[in-house]
Amino acid sequence: MAIDTSREWWIGDGGEDIPAYLRAFSADQYPVRRTGLAACRACGSDRFAVRIDDEEGCAERSCAACGQTVLMFDSADYVEDASFSDAACPCGGETFNVGGGFALRDDGEVHWVYVGLRCTRDGVLGCYADWKIDYSPTSHLFDRV
Repeated sequence: MAIDTSREWWIGDGGEDIPAYLRAFSADQYPVRRTGLAACRACGSDRFAVRIDDEEGCAERSCAACGQTVLMFDSADYVEDASFSDAACPCGGETFNVGGGFALRDDGEVHWVYVGLRCTRDGVLGCYADWKIDYSPTSHLFDRV
């Protein structure tokens, strides 16, 4: 896939562009070293509505096809204190392909996570939330995109 960087917002052809976008987005912060793309475990769809609380470090995706809801990364640990907002693209779209990015410590444990979204209406890519992970072990987070 190719990312169009010539406009105000980066545009991706498909969800497969999210990892490259997150690597570029994080390059000057905590660089993404590992990524994952979300697919609904119930029906296989790759389109989701997303709710975010960037202050608490909490993200939830709901399958646009079947409605199954998943708390991403370690969000289950913080959901009680979360005040979610619906993710929305600048175009007004609210359905996304979803990806996760992981910055790793030298020992391979996760140091930082990123929630990357691609609007299914116009392809705009964005990082809608990111937060620090300050505990170990963290390998379970790779399966919770």
